[in-house]
Amino acid sequence: MRHLSMLAITTALSAMLVGTPAFAQDTPEEVAAAALEASPVWDGHNDVPGRLRGQFGNVIGDFDFHDTLEGDEWTPGQMHTDLQRLREGRVGAQWWSVWISTSLEEPEAVQVTLEQIDVTHRLIAAFPDDLALALTADDVEAAMAEGRIASLIGMEGGHSIGSSLSVLRQMYDLGARYMTITHNLNTPWADSATDAPEHGGLTEFGITVVQEMARLGMLIDLSHVSEDTMHDTLDATGAPVIFSHSGVRAVNGHARNVPDGVLQRLPENGGIVMVVGLPGYLSEEQRIWYAARQAEQARLEAWWQGRPDLVESGMEEWDQANAMPEATISDWADHIDHVRDVAGIDHIGIGGDYDGMRSGPVGAEDVTGYPPLFTELARRGYSQADLEMIAFGNMMRVMREAEAYAASQAEVPPYESDVRAEAS
Repeated sequence: MRHLSMLAITTALSAMLVGTPAFAQDTPEEVAAAALEASPVWDGHNDVPGRLRGQFGNVIGDFDFHDTLEGDEWTPGQMHTDLQRLREGRVGAQWWSVWISTSLEEPEAVQVTLEQIDVTHRLIAAFPDDLALALTADDVEAAMAEGRIASLIGMEGGHSIGSSLSVLRQMYDLGARYMTITHNLNTPWADSATDAPEHGGLTEFGITVVQEMARLGMLIDLSHVSEDTMHDTLDATGAPVIFSHSGVRAVNGHARNVPDGVLQRLPENGGIVMVVGLPGYLSEEQRIWYAARQAEQARLEAWWQGRPDLVESGMEEWDQANAMPEATISDWADHIDHVRDVAGIDHIGIGGDYDGMRSGPVGAEDVTGYPPLFTELARRGYSQADLEMIAFGNMMRVMREAEAYAASQAEVPPYESDVRAEAS
């Protein structure tokens, strides 16, 4: 009888514990919300400055950044980003991308980069209650403590400096704190992921560029560069690198994504992959669809030379018969999973690429999509501590380590190159 009584009591207590809310597990939504409350997203790449140039000619005196949803997509007005949606998306720090076209000759590229840095400064200054310029890790913390979105400047493409170390230093003095080594085309000193190999990675001058960046404390961004350029950069510097907006090649085979051989080197380097939200880099099915569409376009243009009307009608028929596969938040999370599995949780960040693409993945079409993404990660078993590292902590560590590396180089004089000679 005593045994039965104890069994009954144990069963009853177990039922009470299971049914008591205090013992209930937090939902994925609650885990994500708690993580983003403690550590808002530090996003690696947003192309609002390019939209300001393309849509408004950098005339922003009347630009209302509180709400940019009016108008049609990709027309003046509607954007992926505004202050209201940044708050909704739990963004606490933002790298604003200073992108310029790779079609520009180097002297013009330098001018346009200066114009884009200028408009970014003016945008930040125009909304002082919401945005604060950040040049250091301490500045980021101070801005967020004041309830403002820390705003940092990153140059997208090494053509921005016109193959000049002097220009690189001046860009740093104007506030640029990362530079993407290439964009879609090679520079005279570095190979891009999406151009025919020309240098086999970095040239001797290219090595000097990344070493000078590290000496200054400017983060070296390896998004867009070739695999050889990635490895050459990791060989050339002891400073941590970033990929400001890239996926992983094992999940989506696009050349823009990071191969496992590079991911495996990140723990030693201390760098970070800020996983991109661009659908074509996330969904392998969508990448294959794009390749098939380009092949059909080329076939029709070869078949119907001088008949653009037939090419157009043929492509319309193809599009109707071949719906583009969707990329989803789940695809985005798959890339994050892979970085964790190969490089580790310390080497993951987020780099949305909003306003530099047509749309984000389904469920995260604009900057409000970060809470759903983090909810998906929590659903997959990421802890609140993991999510805080991905959202903010890892990028803060990288920036502090880059600053510490620069401090260790204080006695190293500026790298020099003979301006009378062409970059080689």
